[in-house]
Amino acid sequence: MIQRRWSLARPDGTELVADVRLPEGEAPRSAIVVAHGFKGFKDWGFFPHLSAALVGDGHAVVSINFSLNGIGADPLEFTELENFARNTLSRELDELLAVVEAVSGGEVLSPPPRRIGVFGHSRGGGIAVLAARESPRVDALVSWAAVADFDRWDEATKAEWRRTGRIHVLNGRTGQQMPLDLTLLEDFEANRDRLDVTAAAGELSAPWLIVHGSDDPAVSVDDGRALDTAAFHAELCLIEGAGHTLEVGHPFQGPSDEYRTALARTRAHFRDALLGSDTPVG
Repeated sequence: MIQRRWSLARPDGTELVADVRLPEGEAPRSAIVVAHGFKGFKDWGFFPHLSAALVGDGHAVVSINFSLNGIGADPLEFTELENFARNTLSRELDELLAVVEAVSGGEVLSPPPRRIGVFGHSRGGGIAVLAARESPRVDALVSWAAVADFDRWDEATKAEWRRTGRIHVLNGRTGQQMPLDLTLLEDFEANRDRLDVTAAAGELSAPWLIVHGSDDPAVSVDDGRALDTAAFHAELCLIEGAGHTLEVGHPFQGPSDEYRTALARTRAHFRDALLGSDTPVG
């Protein structure tokens, strides 16, 4: 496997950073863009293992850090919390669309791939659904534990947010209190139609695999069922007993049975949609 870094400069001086993984030999005819979720990053837990497995099937994989996800020079620690505070959903959507366009246009891979898939986890799954609706370049989609609605704050929280201009959310893994500026809420409220994940689900034409753990405490399995109900070209894969990260933590200690099931279904879906069902899985 070949691995290199790629970045996309943003107008405000920040940059989106990505790992580009390629199979050895002939240029791949397909590429998959991988998007992390809230309080996530491209080197968290299963993402490197997932990316390598997809490369093993013959795809190029572009695994991204959104520009304001809180990760700086240290790829494994949240050291840029002020950047994290000012992130918005519209920004993440615009960035994912920009990466898909760069991949399809030959800026990331040369020659450019013929077909492109998008993978998203949690909030990144919702962003991936929106990107698939907006971009005709997306030929296949897989979401794990995707949100069906970004409006996940109660009215008391919103009132406090508007009063103070900032709230904090606990990162249970690191113990950090991670700030969220009011711009996140304002962006969502100003762009409700564009950021309506369930509505987008009903407009997708690309084949879509929806993976969700039955015991997910962070994003209820009801979200997965709602997306499946709304979609016309989706397949719902429920993983019994699985939580939000499919019983995989950070740092990665190896695959769980739940993760293996999700990974196998994901590989098969992208193989069928991007390469053709007769392509063997390595």
